[in-house]
Amino acid sequence: MKQKIAIKSFLSLLVLVSVFLFGFFTGQKTDQHMKTQIFRRADARAIIKDWGEMDIYTSEKNETYGTERMFTALTDVLPGKSVHPAHRHGEEEFLVITRGSGIWSINGKNEDAKPGDLLYANPWDFHGLVNTSSDTLTFFVIKWKNRKVDMPIEPKGDHGN
Repeated sequence: MKQKIAIKSFLSLLVLVSVFLFGFFTGQKTDQHMKTQIFRRADARAIIKDWGEMDIYTSEKNETYGTERMFTALTDVLPGKSVHPAHRHGEEEFLVITRGSGIWSINGKNEDAKPGDLLYANPWDFHGLVNTSSDTLTFFVIKWKNRKVDMPIEPKGDHGN
């Protein structure tokens, strides 16, 4: 079972890399982008809150070859908690669940999310994740804005937190 979850998590990460490469090939060249490297969890910026911990590898100020902004983090959410209520933003976002389970809310519709699942939010769609398990819910998140790709027009109304 653990091997099956590991394989699913690996495949989910392959999807993330594919999306990233799309931005790479459609972007413009810059010398300011992130260099090839290993981002170590021990070097990530830790944020500890009442809901759990988020280790931020790259902040939204980071650029890659194909992105203007790249946010990546590994997040541990305590049972019954969420990082924040459902919200929306102009960037695309993926989350890969690696441990625990929860409820993924997308535009008011709730679905179960479990280890190995890849969650995706289109720009400006309301989305959120709540840990509904008795274990810590762990997920890897990647949120970005591609170079040379205009964000959709920001809708009117509340964007959540």
